[in-house]
Amino acid sequence: MKFLNQMTLKFDSLSVNEAFARSAVSAFCVQLNPTLDEITDIKTAISEAVTNCVVHAYPNEVGTVEIFVGLTKDCVFVSVKDNGVGIVDLNQAREPFFTTKPDEERAGMGFTVMESFMDSVELLHNKNGGVEVKMTKKIKENKLMAKKEQNV
Repeated sequence: MKFLNQMTLKFDSLSVNEAFARSAVSAFCVQLNPTLDEITDIKTAISEAVTNCVVHAYPNEVGTVEIFVGLTKDCVFVSVKDNGVGIVDLNQAREPFFTTKPDEERAGMGFTVMESFMDSVELLHNKNGGVEVKMTKKIKENKLMAKKEQNV
């Protein structure tokens, strides 16, 4: 896929970095002039994906989370991946309320939330044993911006 612009972030799997990731990705996506609802959807999905890496991928250590964002003229493509312990059954992990940490009050809704806010969500094993979540979000044309461009 050919992107008009792209970026990659790598950071430690610390819970304090979830807000950084959410803010950085949403700030990068602003160049597509998304609606507030579209930005909120992307931020929520990023939060869920990064939180999964922090909580599940590296249960007893700090590892690396990598986010790639690619932009087309009307779509955001995001990949969030880790090199952690992985997920044995990807289909089971996508089931609502499934969690590997019920003793920690985990709701097991992370992938369900991602799927409800993004247009597509794909869950894959990556080559280093961890997990990669690929997501896309179509950005609708901003009619106000289109009007401004016509008047220029």
